[in-house]
Amino acid sequence: MTSITHAMIYLPELMLALKQTMYMIGVSMVFGMVFGLVIGTVLFLCRKKETWQQTCLYNISSSYVNIIRSFPFLLLVVTLIPLTRVIVGTGFGPKSASVSLSLVAIAIFARLCEQVLLDIPNSVLVLSDSLGVSLWQKVIHFLWLEARSGLVLSATSMLISLVSYSTVMGVVGGGGIGDFAIRYGYQRYEYTVMMFAIVIMIVLVGLIQLVGYKIAKKLDKRMLS
Repeated sequence: MTSITHAMIYLPELMLALKQTMYMIGVSMVFGMVFGLVIGTVLFLCRKKETWQQTCLYNISSSYVNIIRSFPFLLLVVTLIPLTRVIVGTGFGPKSASVSLSLVAIAIFARLCEQVLLDIPNSVLVLSDSLGVSLWQKVIHFLWLEARSGLVLSATSMLISLVSYSTVMGVVGGGGIGDFAIRYGYQRYEYTVMMFAIVIMIVLVGLIQLVGYKIAKKLDKRMLS
């Protein structure tokens, strides 16, 4: 029996692990992109010397981002078990894992969005102010429009980070590819199975990177091929 054929014995478990990974990443990606974009924009608009300076709101948003990003992820997952029980009714499983991943995704994307918005040429902001547009119009038609390619690349980076974070979700019964590699590969000394799972993760990350770059390139004609 070849190594690949032997690994195929665990195909049903592998497909379940893939489904769990896609679920966790999909849910956290949606929450991360929506709320992360909002918080990142708030961080940009509320900075000192900005038109809409709100020190208190900036400090609250920045503190959330800093605390979540600096918190050891494995400890964060365990610490949030009581909260996930309240939100989704259970402290274990893919749904529970999605809560922790979503909070991390929001923090990561928020900080990346802030950095992208800070790179917008000052002339764009001056133009929006000179036209007398509302704050909402300034955000949608000037900030987000000008930063769209950078935001796509930021979302790509966030998504790749989520793939990495999802590999440790077995600690709360979240399953996923990482848990599959540990339980059916490492713990059973089936190193072929473990390597097979690792290759899948590498391919997944590569596809995410490729698609993200292609979309960003379409949105920004200045990006070189």
